[in-house]
Amino acid sequence: MLHAGNWLAGRRALQSCVVPGLTAIFLLGVSFAAPATILWSDAGARVIHKTPEGIDILGGAVKRDDTANDALYFKFRIDPLSDAAAEDYYALFQLFVGNEYRLAVGNAPDAWGYSACFASETGPSNRLAGEYDLKSSEPEAAGLGLFKPYELPRHDLKRTILFKVQYVPGGDDLITVWLSPRLSRGATDENQPESLTTKFKADAAFDQIRLRHGGGGNGWIFSDMAIATSFNDFIVHRFWETWWFNGGLVLGLLVAVGGAGRFFEKRKVQRQLLQLEQERTVERERARIAQDLHDDLGSSLTRISLLSDLVKSDRNYPAQVETHAIKLAQSAAQTVRALEEIVWAVRPGSDSLQSLVEYIAHFANELFENDPVRCRLDLPPDLPARPLPPDVRHNIFLIVKEALTNALRHAGAKEVRVSAKVSGSTLEIVVADDGRGFAANGPKSPAKGNGLGNMRRRAGNIGAALTVETALGQGTAVRLLTILPGRVGV
Repeated sequence: MLHAGNWLAGRRALQSCVVPGLTAIFLLGVSFAAPATILWSDAGARVIHKTPEGIDILGGAVKRDDTANDALYFKFRIDPLSDAAAEDYYALFQLFVGNEYRLAVGNAPDAWGYSACFASETGPSNRLAGEYDLKSSEPEAAGLGLFKPYELPRHDLKRTILFKVQYVPGGDDLITVWLSPRLSRGATDENQPESLTTKFKADAAFDQIRLRHGGGGNGWIFSDMAIATSFNDFIVHRFWETWWFNGGLVLGLLVAVGGAGRFFEKRKVQRQLLQLEQERTVERERARIAQDLHDDLGSSLTRISLLSDLVKSDRNYPAQVETHAIKLAQSAAQTVRALEEIVWAVRPGSDSLQSLVEYIAHFANELFENDPVRCRLDLPPDLPARPLPPDVRHNIFLIVKEALTNALRHAGAKEVRVSAKVSGSTLEIVVADDGRGFAANGPKSPAKGNGLGNMRRRAGNIGAALTVETALGQGTAVRLLTILPGRVGV
């Protein structure tokens, strides 16, 4: 006889086995055992394969002789490792007195189906004396002839067998076998369906229990074996049927209803606050756009109007007209750029990190297009999908715009470099030039003007860090570090 631990490798069916001899309480859907008079139990899994004589597993825990007049209930669970229809074998849970065979239940040697042997009578469809087929609630198809009221053991189709022995002193004992009995709450041995109840007589005295297998096939797995004094000892009491569970369920439902109400009320308040914040954000963005329209476009259009008037008044002075026309073209170009910035700010799809970087590249290319100063862009083409609120996006762009404009107009540089990179949740943008640089504390330092002050103010508005690295003759690098908000949709 082999234990499950010695046969685990190579047998997928044993992966869920537990150590023989242990009893357990199962939670969440598996049963709690009710208080019972269990005389002997072996809850583990035992594999039997080619064990014609078997080895005693009872160890003298329980015994009955021919003078007994009480009743005992035997239960075990089986998992065939091969089909009886394809392999000719027997597998038995058998009672012994010493080395003498007594009642056995399982798959009798000549029966093929679930059956008993060493009975005192022969079943109606059996050919061998002392064998008795067990009724099943899931019988075989009619085409199988003699076996149609019965069930054949099949691989990986587990079954539970429970049988009762009513001992009769000096005579044959009364045997009742239930194949796959109903063990739910309220079940008794009297109310089991007739379709799975088999009755016959046999000698069921014992002082040993052996698990036997012979013939072909891969054997059987026996588990959850026990002997008790009543049918009720094997009734499965589900935890959801207990008073404490039902009471806890009612209390839990009350707590859940109260908690759900509070949760949804809190969510409602959060949605209202979020909506108010979104409305305030929209109002701020509208106010900013209106201010940009007034400041940028308004001043540019006013300048264009004045220059147009000058062109008219100086039409008799070609040199003056040419000067006014150049300034008029510059003002028109500035107006177009300002309008592009406003359109970009309000266009759907612009509220992302990728859109910001692409627009910075577009602006830099246009700014340096007709200028001898070279602008090199080191901007990644595929950035993380991160949202940028309008105020953050707008302030970052204006800081970069100011840095690029200063580098073009005041640095005396031959080359300006713009780079951006994302590390985790941090965005770093650097605008560097190889121009003349400046003394940070000098009397003509840009730090004392409005440009750098505006850049630092805008960085502060969005919680970013702005640093300016410069020295006379060594160029200038403006570095902006900001923490990006969460991913899109988060």
